[in-house]
Amino acid sequence: MRKTILLWAALSLGILLAIPAYGEWEVEKVFLKGGTTKETPLYTIWESIEFVLEADFAGQTPPENYIIEWTCSGDDGRELKGTAPADAPVHIQTMLDRPGFVRVRAHLRNEKGEIVRKPNLQGDASMVFFDGSAGVDIDQIQGIPAPPDLEAFWAHQKAKLEEVPLSVNYRTKIPCETAGVKIYVVSVACPGPAPVTGYLSIPDDATPGSLPAQVIFPGYTDARQGKQTTGPKDRIMFVINAHGYDLLKAHDPETGLEYHRQFVEAIRSNGFSYAFDPAQNCNPETAYFNGMALRVMRALQFVKSLPEWNGRDLEAQGGSQGGLQTIWAAALDPDVTLAIPNIPWCCNLAGKSCGRVSYSWGIPYVSELNYYDPVHLAKFVPKTCTVKIQRAGLGDYVCPPSGVAAFYNNLQCPKEITWVQGSTHGFIPPYQCQRFTLATPAK
Repeated sequence: MRKTILLWAALSLGILLAIPAYGEWEVEKVFLKGGTTKETPLYTIWESIEFVLEADFAGQTPPENYIIEWTCSGDDGRELKGTAPADAPVHIQTMLDRPGFVRVRAHLRNEKGEIVRKPNLQGDASMVFFDGSAGVDIDQIQGIPAPPDLEAFWAHQKAKLEEVPLSVNYRTKIPCETAGVKIYVVSVACPGPAPVTGYLSIPDDATPGSLPAQVIFPGYTDARQGKQTTGPKDRIMFVINAHGYDLLKAHDPETGLEYHRQFVEAIRSNGFSYAFDPAQNCNPETAYFNGMALRVMRALQFVKSLPEWNGRDLEAQGGSQGGLQTIWAAALDPDVTLAIPNIPWCCNLAGKSCGRVSYSWGIPYVSELNYYDPVHLAKFVPKTCTVKIQRAGLGDYVCPPSGVAAFYNNLQCPKEITWVQGSTHGFIPPYQCQRFTLATPAK
């Protein structure tokens, strides 16, 4: 059966219901696959876009009365939704009248209307679903104008950084499972509410000026940074947490949990988890991101001060919030030569207020957050730095495709991005899916 529906966009459905019993049926093998009929899902304004959804039952006979329920929504604000039997592909046609993205989200539902779930899995991976997009003239997507004093603001933050001398509070060696590598717990003085803290690894045989350096930033979490027990043999690696808590205290076997609990409670604001308080964010100097950005810059300064660094190769890398921090690193330190901000968070925070299909989970937008938005900081990344986004999910609406595209478009340096169809923030399809890479030299 072929079902074709002319549409413009739709409202997302995401009702999570109890996991039903499936008996001997191997639901773990079932996937709802989707994509566009065009191999690379890039279109122009008013061009017809066709999505195809198909339930893959892995050779099993599907239970009767299963349906595919889908929603489609676009950056033009139009929306539609529908259902179709799951025993045949579903074809959905749409188009867009402006640069942007069209999103299709779909679930496989059983005869009771319940979302088909996979036992023993969490998050998106527990559902039989598809979430993906098609882009329309995405090279023309832009964010709102940057704050007029953006450059002056960051010059002031760098001045604050220089007021606190680069000094090491402690550098404590800990056991390392990698032969020939040393690991240290490190705390480095920094302006703002907390120092830089993290794990530093350096090969034993490193000579002065011999090694490239890599700074790695974490995703959004207030959990304790895990103890690092291994390290690479070909580079300096510094893995920091976003908050600067004392790692020696946090991992004390008797008092560490309580110390960390109190720290996490202290960084909450007005009942919000860190960085989410609109009142705190209404002043860019008091926003939680301010201290985080200062620690990013100081971490890079520290690594560059190590005698083993070769003075040439400096990489920043991270995903989600770590991708955001990686962008700050590339924009605010001209010595960064390679930035890898995967699924970067907080790109075009103003997108929701501008009517785009925007983030399902993210910081409430206030205009003062524009000082930290990668879309605006992109212009600060020098042409001596290469930016590689190794994964941007076309179904990632924690870090919406339109925001990531706006950031990418504003970069003037050599750049590359890989878009993955059906990939959400935490889910990468384990089957073959549409995947394509765009690469652009420096402008």
